[in-house]
Formats: sequence, C-alpha cells, structure tokens
Amino acid sequence: MELKGLVVSRIFASFAARATDSELAAASSRQAHGGRDGRGIAKGRGWALGCNRLASTDPETGRQPYKLPHLPGIVAVLDGEIYNHHSLRRRLRACGHRLVDRCDGALLPALYAEYGTGFAQHLEGMFAIALIDLRAEPKLVLATDEQGMKTLYYHTSSEGKVHLSSELPGLLAFSQVPAQEREAGLDEYLTTGTCLGNQTILKGIRTLPPAALAVAGGGSGLRVWRRSSLARPAAVTPRESALQEEVGRLARTHVPICSVLTNEPGSRLLTAMAARHQTEAEAAPLHSFHVSYSGRRSVAEQTAAGLVAQRGGALHHKVTISPAELPELLPRTIWHLGQPHADPAAITTYAAFRAVRQAGFTVALTAEGADPLFAATPTVPSQEDAARRDGGNWLSPYVESLAAVPRPLRESLYTAEYQEYLRFLGATADRLAASLASDPADRSTAVTDFETGQLFPAHLRRLDHLSAAWAVQARLPFLQPAMVAAPRHGSAGDPRRPATPYGAGRQLLPETLLRRPPAARTCPFEAMLAPGTPLMELAHDTLASGRLRGDGRLDPVAVKSLLADQFQEPSASRAKALWALLVYELWNQELRVLRPAQPRDDALLDSALAAA
Repeated sequence: MELKGLVVSRIFASFAARATDSELAAASSRQAHGGRDGRGIAKGRGWALGCNRLASTDPETGRQPYKLPHLPGIVAVLDGEIYNHHSLRRRLRACGHRLVDRCDGALLPALYAEYGTGFAQHLEGMFAIALIDLRAEPKLVLATDEQGMKTLYYHTSSEGKVHLSSELPGLLAFSQVPAQEREAGLDEYLTTGTCLGNQTILKGIRTLPPAALAVAGGGSGLRVWRRSSLARPAAVTPRESALQEEVGRLARTHVPICSVLTNEPGSRLLTAMAARHQTEAEAAPLHSFHVSYSGRRSVAEQTAAGLVAQRGGALHHKVTISPAELPELLPRTIWHLGQPHADPAAITTYAAFRAVRQAGFTVALTAEGADPLFAATPTVPSQEDAARRDGGNWLSPYVESLAAVPRPLRESLYTAEYQEYLRFLGATADRLAASLASDPADRSTAVTDFETGQLFPAHLRRLDHLSAAWAVQARLPFLQPAMVAAPRHGSAGDPRRPATPYGAGRQLLPETLLRRPPAARTCPFEAMLAPGTPLMELAHDTLASGRLRGDGRLDPVAVKSLLADQFQEPSASRAKALWALLVYELWNQELRVLRPAQPRDDALLDSALAAA
C-alpha cells in the first residue's frame, strides 16, 4: 500500500470558552512552521478548532478542519498520519458514507459517526485528533495514537474551559491559559534533564498520554482515560521480520524518502533495511543524514555512519555542527521544544531535520523507539556495582545517573528559601527513588518501566517538535503496532532475555558495524563551554546578568561562582551544569516574551516558609 493523500498539521482548539480571533491567529502563527500550506479555522458559540496544514500530496484537497456534507454536526482536525485510511474508506463507503476526497483525515467525521468515541480504536498511524460533535449538546473528543508519537498539550480550568494545542507556545496564545511555572519544576528539570511523563514545567498544563481518549461536555471539564484496543489477531511474525515489513510499508511513498542516521545500532539497521527496500522497489535511492559536532570524535562517528550508508547503497549526507553555530542553534531549538530539555541530542535532532528539509525532503525514517522495544540495557548499575555502593542500594546511583546537574552542585545553586521548600515538599531525587523502591517488580523491570513510561515520552515530544520545526514527516517503524505486538524470541537459549533485531541485519551489514557500540551519548560539553568559545560567551552573558535575581530559587552568586570556576579550571561536569542552566534561562526568556509578567506558582513555597 502506498501512503498517499497524507496531510500533517499542527492543531489547536478551545471548548466551553470564548477564544478571540486574535488568540486563534496567534496560536496558528506560533505553529506555522509545522504546517506551511495554509491555515484553517472553524468556530461556533463556545468552541473553535484550527490547524496549520502541511500537505504532502493533493494540496487542493484535504482541507482542515474536516467536514462532510451529510454530517454537518461533526468537525475534526488531525495532526499526523492515518496509515490504514484506504481500508477504512472502503468500510465507511460500504456503510453509506460519502467521502469527498482522498485525504486520510477526511474520513474522521464518518468514522466518528459510525463508532462514536470508540472511533480511534480503528485507526493505525501516528495521530493527535480533536473533534467537535454538535449534533446534541456540544462535545469535545480528543484521541492520541497508541505510542504517543504525536503531542497534544491541554489546559482545563475549574469552570470546565478547555484549551489545547500541538505545541506549548500555541497553547499560551490563549489568554485564559496561565503561564505559571511550577515551583518544583526547576528541581525536577535539573534532576532528570526533562519533564517526566505527561507533565510539563508549567502549572496546570499536561500532554495527553498515549492511547488517550478524552471527552469534555456538559460542563464537566475534560475527562481523560486510556482507551481499550480492538482485539486483533495474535502476532506471529518475529520482530526481525516485522521490522522489515514496517520499514517497507513506511518507505512506500510517492515523494523521495530519507533516513536520519544516528550512531545507535537500531538506526544503522533501519537505514540499511530502507536502502535495500528502495533498491528492490526500483525507487529513488535512499538518502541518509548523520549529524555530529566538529572535532576528532566527529571523524570516527561520520566514518561509521558513512560505512553504513555505503554498504546499504544510500546516498550519505554529512552534517557537522560547528561551535560558532551553537549560540544561534540553541535558542531556536529551545523555542521549538517549548520547555527546557537538557539533552544536547535536541540540537543534533534540530540540525538533522534542517538538513533534511534544505535537501528537499519532507519524509524521513527515524529509529526512535528502537532501544525500549528491543530491551536495550537500561542505565541501572550492575549488581556488583550496587553492592559496592551505598551498602547495595542501587537507587541513589541510578537516580544520580539521570541528573543534568549532580545533586551536591545543584543544591549549592539553590537559594536558602528554595532549599527550605524542597525539604518541605521532598527533593525530586528522593521522591523518584521512593517511587522506584515501592514498585513491586524486580529492579530491572521497574527501571525499564520508568524509562519507557516517564523518560521516553519526552524523547518523542522532542522528535515531534523538532521535525515539525522544519515541516518534515518523521516516520517511526519501531513504534508501529506490528512491532509492538510481535513476539520476542529469547536469545542465547534464555527466553527471559529479549532478542535483538541483529538476525535480520547480518544480511545487510557486517557484524563489526551492526554491533559496533554507539559513541558516548553526551556532547563535548567541556570543549563547547571552554573559556573563549562562542557558547561560553553566551552562557556568561545570559547567566551573569541580573535576571536570575528575580527568580528566588537560583542563587545568582552561586551561579556566577560556577562560571568563574569554569573559566579558571574547565571541567566536563561544570560545563554540563552550565549547559543545563543556560537552556533553562533561555527558555525563561522565551516564556517572558510569550507571556510577560506571569507569576510562578508560589503557593507551596509560601506554605513551606510559613511552616519554617
């Protein structure tokens, strides 16, 4: 099946609230990068649906919001792709529905009319959907795909008003959505480097979880739950074969296709499979894009990536980020992420999709999801290491391994008032360790569940936002239902140990490339934040300014001392801490531009100080 007629958009909506024309226009303009082919808005009394549209085919059809002449009371918008829309179209036509064009999202009103709130159970693809049902009392219905590949931020008020958007800046265009930072957000960010699960750094704003169904109506606010899945035949295809099938399925498109090639084994295998598919299908050759930072390590990384592309028959593009680019790249990346994210992979992701778009591609295969689905070893200290540390306690070393800033250093950066607040609330590291300790599963399972359920959603948001920044469709073969459902065969005679996909890859790549360990996942912080570098100048100008004095949580004197220490004796750990602080403060600057003079959520802080 060729995936034609697909439209990718960024969406936004309000329900049980009055959104002004200027707010809707602002929400649209802040997401215009993700849909450059036009804007569509439908609205009525107390509701509005809008989208920014990127049409990969048939630009004259598939206009959003979607409406059908014979179903005037149902309006829908879609961000993403529906892969099984051809079979659904045939089924709906057999039921008497008249579909007006070939676009995948055009069938949503008919699908909802046929199945009600169970409509999303019939969908395969990556999607975030907002739908208004006006046939009786107005109702808002939201749905996300089973893996959460598409993001939808939402805010509900105590009066039942609902606002939502594909990106945080778009959501903050609605004046009724507060832009208040959660008081604990800073410690959570510096402890884990991101916002865990479906949480955001802003008060009252969350993202819909994977496989979500949410309904608002009758003044009840938004109710969110995980929808049930339709019973499907048990998968019998091993994961190695399922991956080949999914790569082939997602690579079949009428436009040239490429892959974003990283140093992870799953990405190497994906690129090799996709390149072979293009050759066997007599299609245009696959193009691969690999990004690295300039320097000696870049040569080794690019050499390995080039060998993978060469063996697979792909046309390879080397993309190198120079230190001089970072002061421009970092703020742009943070803007599109919408909230602080300390993983430097965000910059390489942004640069990769920039290169993809500049080369003329609008569809890219990525290997996101390969690690959790193939049970890559989580970052848990080994039994032996745990026994030697903390009397066998593995929790503290594990939680510390997540930190953007080591605990002693981050606590030294906090004001006395914020330290008192954290003693009252409980530091993030302690609360996270307690949560893991209370999990009845064994240690490895508990940590794997945490990483896939809490850390992985942040990685998917990063991919969604940074591919949309350049209006590129990022397709994820590893996260398709067939891959998730495929049985895991044990390896080396141990059924408890999930198999890796290497069996399929041995025909495509030599063992040395297939099993070659990835390079260190951290960027060269010490070199990038050394005295005299462009990024260090940006860090000094940003962090040594007087802006930090108004925060009340970061001690400006301690931050300046950290800067001075890095100037006098550069170290990787201090550079990593400065990176995290710089990301946080640049995000704060963006927030002040979006919504000036917005207070933080200080209620708990006041309680802590009163108790003290």
